[in-house]
Amino acid sequence: MTSPADTPRHIVWDWNGTLLDDNHAVLASVNAVCSAFDREHIDLDEWRTVFSRPLLQCYERLLRRELSEQDWARIDVLYHEVYRELLHTCGLAKGVPHALEEWRGSGRTQSLLSMWFHDELVALVTDLGLHELFARMDGLRAEIGGGSKDVHLQRHIAEIGVDAKDVVLIGDVVDDAHAAKHVGTDCILVTTGVMGRDKLEPTGFPVVDSIPEALARLN
Repeated sequence: MTSPADTPRHIVWDWNGTLLDDNHAVLASVNAVCSAFDREHIDLDEWRTVFSRPLLQCYERLLRRELSEQDWARIDVLYHEVYRELLHTCGLAKGVPHALEEWRGSGRTQSLLSMWFHDELVALVTDLGLHELFARMDGLRAEIGGGSKDVHLQRHIAEIGVDAKDVVLIGDVVDDAHAAKHVGTDCILVTTGVMGRDKLEPTGFPVVDSIPEALARLN
């Protein structure tokens, strides 16, 4: 992390598993895929062990088989059908939105970058009344996800018009750390999502257990 004198002025937030507490919906969706491919169900700890990007290889390890394009398309549909059914049961992470409101109140800025589908992301964040907190919201604009966040982060920062060295990305997976390193931003990782400390700490970035703890490192 930077020194206090170099504290980032802009936060790029991840959504799923970071600002949105959706682990139960994720796990139910993964287990729907397991059922469809005759694989026994898993618990959250096992998913945290298996999870990685690119997601295709992650699911090949999970399902113990190579996956064709047709398999991957089927998995994408199955996962998102169940996830959408449960999305209304997902709450906001501890400290949200109050911590974000305090950040904005200090005169600093923030934006949202998610690998969830763009139109659905914007609609959900707007319905939750959080949209005014963000200078920009970007989600996945492709029909099928699963790739890395690095290119998306680079484009996101360029669209905002901020210098990468003035940015910190806050997310919950190793891919967030990889994207931050690729673009040249700082990063803080939270243990609230689908990866535990054992995977997050080797990135070399700070790892904390909540959104308020993450912001405390920037004040």
